Amino acid sequence: MNTYKSSAELKGMSKEQLFGHYGTVIGAMFLIGIISLVANSIPSTLVVASSIPELIIYYLISFVITLFLGIFNSGEAFLYLKLICRQPVSAGDIFYGFKVYPDKAILLQFVRSLITYICLTPVMIFYYLYLTTASPVYMLLMSIFLVISAIIIAVTRLLLSQTFFLLQDFPQYSAKELMKMSCQIMKGHKGRLFYIAVSFLPLYLLSAFSFFIAFFWLVPYTNAVMANFYMDLMKNRNQTSANDISQYNP
Repeated sequence: MNTYKSSAELKGMSKEQLFGHYGTVIGAMFLIGIISLVANSIPSTLVVASSIPELIIYYLISFVITLFLGIFNSGEAFLYLKLICRQPVSAGDIFYGFKVYPDKAILLQFVRSLITYICLTPVMIFYYLYLTTASPVYMLLMSIFLVISAIIIAVTRLLLSQTFFLLQDFPQYSAKELMKMSCQIMKGHKGRLFYIAVSFLPLYLLSAFSFFIAFFWLVPYTNAVMANFYMDLMKNRNQTSANDISQYNP
């Protein structure tokens, strides 16, 4: 029988596991934040994006940078899996993705980013046309495509949400196999993960009243909960597999 943990249980576990490690995870968050800030500023320094061709170049550069940052997603997944497994962690763990299969991390990020950019391309085009023509038709089209894109991106992100965690546990798998496995283990759990993610929104909104100082606690907390969600999925998956085998081996 599967016994998946509730959102409250996952959050309680995460708070306990983070105790005494906030300095480390906040340091890791700072490193990723600074690297992302510098990397994401590159397109705007190279391209003005005052025309459609320049806009395309701008987003192509941004896309390549996003692939590079995917390696840090792998390192971050490694750090938080170590944390919830009670292993020693350090801020330098975020660079782990450069040591072990960075090519797979880039491929995983490529698929996620490609879907996002394809979905948002019509939105950006209509937004640009609206700015240059001030036609309400373009604003309407932009709004329609924005809603459609948001739904597609959300569902895709939920399906592929476990890929970087899976990469740490199954590095021998190809990027395609990791994505397929993520989709499989997320069957019947997309709503549960969506609920957990949405439950953090009030906290993120309230953090604005602390001049965003609460982010230093909230971001690691969210990441730890997501790592525990993955571990919960895998433990129950292994239990189900064991039960299936026992049916044929009385």
